[in-house]
Amino acid sequence: MAYHTPIYLFLFLPLTLLIYQIIPQKKRWIVLLAAGYLFFWLISGKLLVYLIGATLFTHYIGLWLAAVKERSREETGAERRELCKKREKRILIFGILGLLAVLAYLKYYNFFAQNMNFLLQHMGQPGALDARDLLLPVGISFYTLQAVGYLADVYWEKISAERHLGKMALFLGFFPQIMEGPISMYTQTADALWRGDPLKQENISGGYLRVFWGLFKKMVIADRLNILVASVFDNYESYSGAVVAASAIAYTIQLYMEFSGCMDIIIGSGRMFGISLPENFRQPFLSKNAAEFWRRWHITLGAWFKTYIFYPVSVSRMVKKWNRFGRKHLGKYLTKMGVTALCLFPVWLCNGLWHGPRWSYIFYGMYYFVMLLCSAALEPVQRRFRERFRIGGDTRWWNAVQILKTWIIIFAGELFFRANGLRAGIHMFLSIFRDFSLEKLWDGTLLNLGMDAGDFMIVIAGCCVTGIIGILKEKNVVSGVRIRQMKMPARWGIYYALILAVVIFGAYGAGYQQVDLIYAKF
Repeated sequence: MAYHTPIYLFLFLPLTLLIYQIIPQKKRWIVLLAAGYLFFWLISGKLLVYLIGATLFTHYIGLWLAAVKERSREETGAERRELCKKREKRILIFGILGLLAVLAYLKYYNFFAQNMNFLLQHMGQPGALDARDLLLPVGISFYTLQAVGYLADVYWEKISAERHLGKMALFLGFFPQIMEGPISMYTQTADALWRGDPLKQENISGGYLRVFWGLFKKMVIADRLNILVASVFDNYESYSGAVVAASAIAYTIQLYMEFSGCMDIIIGSGRMFGISLPENFRQPFLSKNAAEFWRRWHITLGAWFKTYIFYPVSVSRMVKKWNRFGRKHLGKYLTKMGVTALCLFPVWLCNGLWHGPRWSYIFYGMYYFVMLLCSAALEPVQRRFRERFRIGGDTRWWNAVQILKTWIIIFAGELFFRANGLRAGIHMFLSIFRDFSLEKLWDGTLLNLGMDAGDFMIVIAGCCVTGIIGILKEKNVVSGVRIRQMKMPARWGIYYALILAVVIFGAYGAGYQQVDLIYAKF
């Protein structure tokens, strides 16, 4: 059962809403928690034990931290308080390592074993580690990050440790978030989930509008492109550079429509219960550089890395030592670049590893590390260039060039991200330059990859619709609130147009197969 399936949309979600509404408000959290665990069990079966285990572990580590902090406040001697502070830090490290150890073992053990055996064999030694048949619980990367963030916030005293186990369980097990996020902080959702506010008509209608907008992006555009993308990436050696480039663009569109569409369904589902889940996308293809792109793409993952990795590294002893050394020996520019590199490297290494145990994902993280570092290095040059030619921030042609440049960076990155391994990605990337023939784009080759002319027209029209809506949202011309404020004929006209578009143009039936959620595997 996934978010875009009829069983979720027309049975599981409505039934949960009905039971939630008829149960007394103080007990509604139980309905949401039971729905979350049932949803998890229907997907992962007995692997539900990992979610429950992570919940218990996080809850009691948080209480342990709170108890030590309380004891520290009661101590009168500076030495005793210092000992308590050290103990707090050790408890936090123990909690984080405990959570990450389970994730690392289940997700990365076979990757580590494969590469270790490869190194041993090249050194003339037999492989020592056997591959294991490990089952990965759905959403483990998402709820693990939420749990780690909770413990860090308790340690930093941003929040108080949660005393009620049920509230902690609901924070980590809210069913719309389990598979793909968005990754939320405790302060963003825990209290609203616990309150059990009654259902409201505007939340139900606004939620379902958001759900069908997500279905439009996934089923009409993303699922239709899946056939073309799979055909080229699975048989990349058979296609010229132009077709490879087209498939990289197609995959980027597919990934965005798929992931952002699922986020729309998830956020819409939460909205029906009165829960405002954090947004995960904000018109990323209007970005003017790679840094801005990542502030608009997978926003909650970026916010998590920024809060729990970038900031701690930026105030670490290592960075402080580099600052002192750089100011004394290297100058302001090189010192700043060194600090930037030290802070960005762990973020993008973790970003690559977070996506999965593949070298192509690690390369993807390092790719954006280099892009962002180069952007920071060239910032003074770009600033002087703009001052020299009097190019303002609202100069349209300049902004258009920057957006197109960013698109190229994005498309190249997603090519490596989707490729079946790093070698395949390198081969595909190089083929663009050594075997690029534009005529392959209109000689019928693209029409032999599972999509006919009608499919291309639907995809182009769908992209135009989402692009226009994105621009209007960027300018704050259109929003869910504005649509609900329209007169009834216009409002219901939009509702029915969206529903009919999904029903008529959705990619299902003969010639199509149900496409699994891409980010659920991460």
